[in-house]
Formats: sequence, C-alpha cells, structure tokens
Amino acid sequence: MNRNYSEYFKDLILAYKNGVFETKINELLENENEDKEKLCRQLSSLCGVDLGFSEDFAAKLKDEIKKYTGKEKIVTKINSTCESCAQGEGACEASCPFDAILMNEENTGRYIDVERCTDCGKCVDACKSGNIVDKVQFLPLFELINSDKPVIAAVAPAIANQFNGANLNKMRTAFKNIGFTDMVEVAFFADMLTLKEAVEFDAMVKNEDDFMITSCCCPMWVAMIKKVYGDLIKHVSPSVSPMIAAGRVMKKLNPDVKVVFVGPCIAKKSEAKEPDLLGDIDFVLTFQEVQEIFDALDVDPSKLSETPTIEYASRGGRLYARTGGVSIAIKEAVELLFPNKYENLTEVQGNGVKECKALLNKVISGEIHGNFIEGMGCVGGCVGGPKAILKMEEGTKMVNECAEDAEFKVATQSEKMQEILKDLDIKVLKDFLNHDKTNIFHRSFNK
Repeated sequence: MNRNYSEYFKDLILAYKNGVFETKINELLENENEDKEKLCRQLSSLCGVDLGFSEDFAAKLKDEIKKYTGKEKIVTKINSTCESCAQGEGACEASCPFDAILMNEENTGRYIDVERCTDCGKCVDACKSGNIVDKVQFLPLFELINSDKPVIAAVAPAIANQFNGANLNKMRTAFKNIGFTDMVEVAFFADMLTLKEAVEFDAMVKNEDDFMITSCCCPMWVAMIKKVYGDLIKHVSPSVSPMIAAGRVMKKLNPDVKVVFVGPCIAKKSEAKEPDLLGDIDFVLTFQEVQEIFDALDVDPSKLSETPTIEYASRGGRLYARTGGVSIAIKEAVELLFPNKYENLTEVQGNGVKECKALLNKVISGEIHGNFIEGMGCVGGCVGGPKAILKMEEGTKMVNECAEDAEFKVATQSEKMQEILKDLDIKVLKDFLNHDKTNIFHRSFNK
C-alpha cells in the first residue's frame, strides 16, 4: 500500500475495533481541501466495498461492511484520470497481460475494461500513484472473527519467514493473537494435489505426443490459458488450486469452519470469486495487508512465543511457492509412484507473464520439447507476488530452507495425509482417477 492508503487502513482497523468507526470516517471527511469523492472511494476499497461520497457515507459504509457478500470486483481505479496517465506513461496499461487497460476517448486517462480484466492485480503493483487499488477484505472478516464460528488462517507456502523472520510456530501464535482460531499450511493441501497430478500425469501422458499443463496454483496462468489460449484447455490438469483444496477439505471435515487464505497474490482474491469456486474460501488477505493489521494491532510475530504444531506438509508442498517447485514435487511423486513413467517426464517452466506467453505460443506451434508444462504468472513464482514482503530472491531462499526442514520429502510418506485422504474416501491411488471420489479436488475448465 502507498503511505496514505496504509495510514487510512490502520486508522480504520483501530476505529472499527474500538467501536468508533463512523466517528473516524466523519473526521477524515472534515478536511475541506480533501477530494471527498476520491477519499470515499479509497476508504470503501479498504473496507472491501465500493461507495462514492454521500452525506451519510459513514453509516452506509458500515452497513455495507456488515452486508458484505464477497462478490465485488477486486481491482478498481479510484480516479478516472491521474497524473501519470496525463503524462502518457501508462505503466498500468503496459503491465496488463490481458490488454484490459485502455485510453479513454478524451485521451485524458485510462480505464479498466471489466470484460477483459481478470483482477490479476498486475496493474495495482505497476501504478505507483496509488490510483489503482485492490479491495481489502479485513473489516468484513473482522465481523466474522468476532462471531462464534471457527476461523482458520490458511497460509500460502510463500509465507516462510516473510514477517520479520518469524517461523511457522510464531506465525500461528500471531494469527491467534488477532482473533483467528488457528493457522494451517496450504502446503499440506498442495501435497494432496501433488498426488492427484502425479496420477493425472500417468493417465494423460501415454506417448511422446501427449503433454499435460499444470500449475493449478497460479490463477493468472489459468486465466491466461482460458482467455487467450483456450484451445489448450483440454491439456490442463483438471485440478483446483491448493488454496481451494484447503477450503474444500476443511469445510468437508467441519462444515462450520470459515477459511481465510493468506498469501502474496492479489489474483487469489479474484480466484475465490470464480462462480464454480464461490464459497470455498471465505476471505483472502495478502501478506502486506496482514503486516498492516499486525502493525495496527501492535503485534510483532518475531517477538511472540511459539505455538508448537505438528508440521504435516512435505518438502514438495512447500516448494509450490517458487517457480519449478510444482515440477519438483510432482516429478518426485511420479518417481515414487510410477517409476516406469519417471524417465519420460520432461518438465518445462514459464517464469513470469512474458515467459508464460512465449511458452504457450511454442506449445501451439509444436516447438515445445516437454510433456509437463508449468507456468507461474509472477517472476520467481508466488514468492515474487505483488504483495510479498520479502524480495523475490530472499523469499525463494527462505522457502527452500523451510522446505528442507520438512519432516517428509514426498506427501505419501505422511501418515496424517493418508488419514485425511481416508476420511475423504480416497483409500488407494487409483481413487484419484475416480471423479466421484475426488470431486473435492476437481475443476472443469471450459473455454
């Protein structure tokens, strides 16, 4: 967040927590020199909704927070014009993988074409003026945290040491301190998908002309294939992302649980709103948003005591956080489960939007030499996401170290994995090919 946006967010968190939300909003609107329409757009975006100025704005905003449905568009432009647009720079337009940002007819500024936009968030990162923002879902979540429902923070594999070097046990304490019931690693659910994708690879790749497109974890990659390279959809492994798997599995085991995904990616907010995935994840927060929440509530994870937990995730599941990690995890699973196929698995990765597009163009032209194709929309993978706290290189190093600390190398080595899969009626590997049994991990991609 830019500085003003960040300060507003902290103000809103404390005001909401202390029961003086409307008073604070009205106080912020008292400045006669302030562009009230712009300010109201900023404040409402920080509350997860979209409202313009009105005389009873504070009351309306609080009401919208309480009625929050989670269906609002994520990426929004605060002003129709901005200084950088007027100067013709257009960093937002240049950053968009889907050509969804266009100059208006008056040539005074750019707008977002909602039909083309996938809410990937690339433009949010590119817009240094703070005129393009992504909606923050914490205040609607705050209502849920204060209810009697169990609320779980499902943290992305990229979380390793992102918060002042705090380890996973300290992060578990930190999330509990701000009201969550508990914290789980999404890497454990990535492990489940590793097994599914290994079985899918064995089933889909029969000869040298066959190939499989993976990286279900990256919504930008999936959106790119659906919107731009639709002819390749039939080659995409029909799997949900680890985030969605986490929500579905936890809700299957406990229908009352609410699941909040925490990661470095704006696009995950839009993924959670996909029509066929709606309700699997209740809220999405980014690492930077969580850091702002910690700051506002005076929580420093690195200084907290540890809440010990059994670490169920494998090395492979934790490696999903960086480019090449999915390939490593699935290749090692294939080696263990289908050794006859292992020598024939040739992985190819696209690292960032530019490489992903080049890779998919090669697939279409038949120039690709590989049968396991992985793409990550951000350079470096999730650790290079727009809302990561650590720089990509440092994040990759931390993820690698966290992965090496895992008790298990491959998901099949975990007794807890076998136990939960049995609870889901997945008792043997071939059950992963039975869509009636694995519907919880399944997604149909339509062009």
